[in-house]
Amino acid sequence: MSSILLAILDPIDSLLLAPGTLSRANKRWHSAFVTIYCSRALLSLFNNSLPHKKKIEVSRSPFFTVDFKPDYGFKIDQAILTKLVKDKDVDNLQDIGGVLRVASSLETNVEFGIPADLVDIDHRHEAFGQNTYERPPTKSFFNFIVEAFKDLTIFILLGCAALSLAFGIKEHGIKEGWYDGGSIFVAIFLVIVVSSTSNFRQNRQFDKLSEVSNNIQVDVVRAGRRQQISVFEIVVGDVVCLKIGDQVPADGLFLDGHSLQVDESSMTGESDPVEVDCSHPFFISGTKVVDGYARMLVTSVGMNTTWGEMMSSINRDTNE
Repeated sequence: MSSILLAILDPIDSLLLAPGTLSRANKRWHSAFVTIYCSRALLSLFNNSLPHKKKIEVSRSPFFTVDFKPDYGFKIDQAILTKLVKDKDVDNLQDIGGVLRVASSLETNVEFGIPADLVDIDHRHEAFGQNTYERPPTKSFFNFIVEAFKDLTIFILLGCAALSLAFGIKEHGIKEGWYDGGSIFVAIFLVIVVSSTSNFRQNRQFDKLSEVSNNIQVDVVRAGRRQQISVFEIVVGDVVCLKIGDQVPADGLFLDGHSLQVDESSMTGESDPVEVDCSHPFFISGTKVVDGYARMLVTSVGMNTTWGEMMSSINRDTNE
C-alpha cells in the first residue's frame, strides 16, 4: 500500500515544484492539470483499497433439461420378477425373502389383495405394464387382392386371356378381335374382387371372435372383496383365485391352495400335469388348471410374461 502511495505522490511533487518562470496563462493551465491529476490519483488509490469482488457468470440459456425417472414406490422391478418365474429357481426366491416378501415389495396384502382405487392401478400399469399382447396389424383389402394375384390358377388364366386377346386382334382386327380376350380379363377381375372381399370379411370376423373369446372373466381379491374382472384388467400384485378348468392369466407365485395341478403342455410340451405348491410355487401364463384350487400372486403381465415372450417371437397368421 505504501509503495502505491509513493508512486502516486512523486509525480505530484514534481508538478508542484515546477519552475516559477511560467507565464500567467500557463500557470492557470498548469494548476488545472495538477488538480485533475491529483483527483484521478486519489480515486485510483481509493479503488485499489477496496476488496476484490469475484465476477459470477450466469448462464443466460433459457432452456434446461432434467433427467427425471419416476419412482412408483415399489421395492422390486420387473426384470427381477420376470427372471424369477422364468428360471423357476426356488433358491433365488428364498434369497429374496420368499413369496411373502415379494408380496410386500409389491405393496400387496396376501389376504385382502391390492387397493381397488384407480390411482394404485394406474401406478401398477405404468410400472409393470398391462395384461395385453401385441398383435400383428390387420391386413387391408389391398393385401388380399395381392394375395389373390399370387394364385397359380389366376396366372394361367391371365396368360390365356393375353393370348386370346393377341390372336383375336391379329385375326379380326382391334375393333372386333378384343371381345374374347377382354371378356376373359373381366371374368378374372370379378373372380379376384369377389374372392378378396370374402377373405377380407372373414378375417375381420375372425379378429372380432378372437377378441371376444380371449376376454375371459377372472376371480381376484381386491380391497378384501372377491370379484370378477376381465383378464385384460389384471395388474401385477393382484391375488387371483384359480380352480379346475381355469386358464392361468399371467405369471405368478403360489400363495395357498390344495392339490393344485397345472397342464403346461402348451408351453413346455410335457403331457404330465405339474403340481404347484410351496416347494414349486411358479405359475406360467397360458397353462390350465386340471385339479385342485389355489390363490396366485401375479408377478408379470402382458408382454413381460413367458407367454408374451413366446407370442412376440411368433408371427401369427390368421388366414384360416
